[in-house]
Amino acid sequence: MNAPSYVTLESQFDETVQPANSGLLRFITAGSVDDGKSTLIGRLLYDTGNVAADQLAAIQATSQKRGLAAIDWSLLTDGLIAEREQGITIDVAYRYFATSRRKFIIGDAPGHEQYTRNMVTAASSADSAILLVDARKGVTTQTRRHAYLAHLLGIRELVLAVNKMDLVDWQPAVYQDIVDAFNAFVSALGRHHVQAIPLSALNGTNVATRAEAIPWYHGPSLLEYLEAVPARRDAERAPLRLPVQRVVRVMLGNAANGASDTEFRGYQGTLASGQLHIGDEIAVWPTGQRARVKGLTVAEQSLAMASADHAVVVALESEIDISRGDMLSNAIQPPRVVKTLTADMCWLSEQPMQARGKYLVKHTTRTVNAFFEELSYRVDVNTLDHQATPETAVMNDILRVKLKLQQPLLVDAYVDNRTTGSFIVIDPASLHTVAAGVII
Repeated sequence: MNAPSYVTLESQFDETVQPANSGLLRFITAGSVDDGKSTLIGRLLYDTGNVAADQLAAIQATSQKRGLAAIDWSLLTDGLIAEREQGITIDVAYRYFATSRRKFIIGDAPGHEQYTRNMVTAASSADSAILLVDARKGVTTQTRRHAYLAHLLGIRELVLAVNKMDLVDWQPAVYQDIVDAFNAFVSALGRHHVQAIPLSALNGTNVATRAEAIPWYHGPSLLEYLEAVPARRDAERAPLRLPVQRVVRVMLGNAANGASDTEFRGYQGTLASGQLHIGDEIAVWPTGQRARVKGLTVAEQSLAMASADHAVVVALESEIDISRGDMLSNAIQPPRVVKTLTADMCWLSEQPMQARGKYLVKHTTRTVNAFFEELSYRVDVNTLDHQATPETAVMNDILRVKLKLQQPLLVDAYVDNRTTGSFIVIDPASLHTVAAGVII
């Protein structure tokens, strides 16, 4: 196993790696409750000039009404009434901002255990994760759980943001103890890059600009790191995958007599990965039939090429029986057609798993009946030990499972494709999402 790359007190930040414009970065804030995630994001938005004057006036007024001596920056992200009343984050709050170097999408994930499912949702599309730790509390079980989930979801760029350092008088020994404890945990997971940053979200120290008043720290501010860290581009490099969402059938009129005598048939969906060009030979799964691409359109505009995340309508030269849930791929790089899934999964429901109960598995645009054939082990998020052969699963359990499917799915391993390598499990009675998994 390759050792992770760690940041210590003596580490220096290499400014030469910062490009002039690094493109879009998606990142999340996670960690235990009350570690200051929403405050950090609010402060970052303010310090980068991404808070409108009326927004600032509103949160200043609300903070004064509550008798606070300083602005409550979490009000910028906690939009639900229940969040503001309780002072906690419940749902994922997405915020968009930009600097001269790059654009960002932030997912502010809740810290409470009962809302872990919301963190999983946010992390599934993130390039990097900021794991906040309260300097007074150190690394907690929820910190480890969120770090493990980030690992399962393929996030390899981690920030250990040691917050509220002003409340421990910026003691370097406190910071180093937390860094050592977190690095010891992450090292057992595999290869990651961990950037540790001491900061005070409330005061803005080391958030947008470097704090010159911390003589023992020589690393970047949080914003400097975010502007330089590479974004994942796996979907662009991976083989073509286009799950078919809808079959489009339109009768085209004859310009001469107004009669509808020509049928247009296209296949609508969003490219999960790869690129698609007019003239490409594609294969349709699960049948394996082949055809060439005749046309690509978006909102009635013709395209020569579509790439990952583009929603397109594909027209083919040959007539093939294609329906929702089928998948288009490169002719020579097909997905796996499987009726059994081995996966790492997080149980998200308050209702325990029924080990032999019937569930629905939703994977891309296809939903099939399934049951849990085997529960291999449960992961202890504190020690990473495997607790063998559990009989069931309860909320926040992380398990290795084997699912038996009634109909085949078209899949890839999650490490190869985040979209075709992931799925959710649905209770067929309530239609609630009860689990999320990644295919290994």
